[in-house]
Amino acid sequence: MAVIKITEQNFETEVLKSDVPVLVDFWAEWCGPCQMQGPIVDEVSEEVPGVKFGKLNVDENMRLAQQYRVASIPTLLVFRDGKIAASAIGLQSKEGLKKLLGV
Repeated sequence: MAVIKITEQNFETEVLKSDVPVLVDFWAEWCGPCQMQGPIVDEVSEEVPGVKFGKLNVDENMRLAQQYRVASIPTLLVFRDGKIAASAIGLQSKEGLKKLLGV
């Protein structure tokens, strides 16, 4: 499944009202570890069915970053039924992402 761009405009629909779990990668273009995390998220999105994957640029969506208290990036949040079910801060391996998702 392709990774979608999450914004303040589509967050409620794509994340909070999703009928499948959603992993949201909070990132920024200037963040080195975020640049390394991106391809790992892309890879896992192709291997794990039944999960939606999204990337949220914190510079473009500061309100959401503040709302979810994202102080360090990359931050990965897994939402289930509109609530945070799991989280990880910092660069995560492929195995770490799968563990975060419970697969």
